[in-house]
Amino acid sequence: MTALNIAVQMDPLHGIDITGDSTFALMLEAQARGHKLWHYEVPHMWLEDGRLLARTRAVTVRDVAGAHHEFGPEAITDLADMDVVLMRQDPPFDMAYITATHLLEHIHPKTLVVNNPAAVRNAPEKLLVTHFPQLMPPTLISWDRAAIRDFRARYKDIIVKPLFGNGGIGVFRIKPDDENLGSLLDMFFAASREPLMVQRYEPAVRRGDKRIILIDGEPLGAINRVPVEGDSRSNMHAGGRAEPTRLTARELEICAAIGPTLKEQGLLFTGIDVIGDYLTEINVTSPTGLQQIARFENLNLAAAIWERIETLRA
Repeated sequence: MTALNIAVQMDPLHGIDITGDSTFALMLEAQARGHKLWHYEVPHMWLEDGRLLARTRAVTVRDVAGAHHEFGPEAITDLADMDVVLMRQDPPFDMAYITATHLLEHIHPKTLVVNNPAAVRNAPEKLLVTHFPQLMPPTLISWDRAAIRDFRARYKDIIVKPLFGNGGIGVFRIKPDDENLGSLLDMFFAASREPLMVQRYEPAVRRGDKRIILIDGEPLGAINRVPVEGDSRSNMHAGGRAEPTRLTARELEICAAIGPTLKEQGLLFTGIDVIGDYLTEINVTSPTGLQQIARFENLNLAAAIWERIETLRA
């Protein structure tokens, strides 16, 4: 395979946790395969006369805490000259994020953007999943307080979360006797014009929220994330504990149902969340879990991702 020139669009590299960051795992694997890496952040990208430019720095990465990267000199790069751009900045999925997807469309697919920027824009985590209602727990997306209260009256125990949030931030469980729903809605709607996602609480979350990694629509690995005592959130950013797992027949059924859509839309690297028998999210922006799966299963999914990218670039 000819060496690829790869630009990585992400958050500041110095602040990542190299023991758990999936982008870092992808960079290490790309480098090991002989590919060349450049790094830039979204604010350092611009469109001028139809050309998408970025202030980049060549980068070398190594698995050494406190010394995990070394930058070359800064240069202005025409991203159309890259073979691949990894779109890996973390949400929030706001207008800045959406604008970045529009800009990247100027170079994709001549330069392969992973994931397809138009599909990312059309498939934020908590919206693409709603096209598969038969796989989900009862779910409401709404601004309407009466609709939210009616949903709660029917399902009693509910989860309320921001539609475009991430990492478990702003996720609340409202139990049947909780008197704080009104105040919570006041707080959310004062801070944002976005609707809320409300779902029936699934007690199976106490046994874990499974993150399943799909590559080009095919499930290739998973971890189970167990919430800490006293918290309904299983996100590892919120203190959830990762543990090894195996896919159940129901989870394989879920993957088979959504896999063709992911492949068709160019969502090459995705991570879905499953609680019990229900699909709750499809993560397409910057999915995580590669390093945890590698530790538990001795399974290098970063290599599988690059093998697929190399095939597409061949």
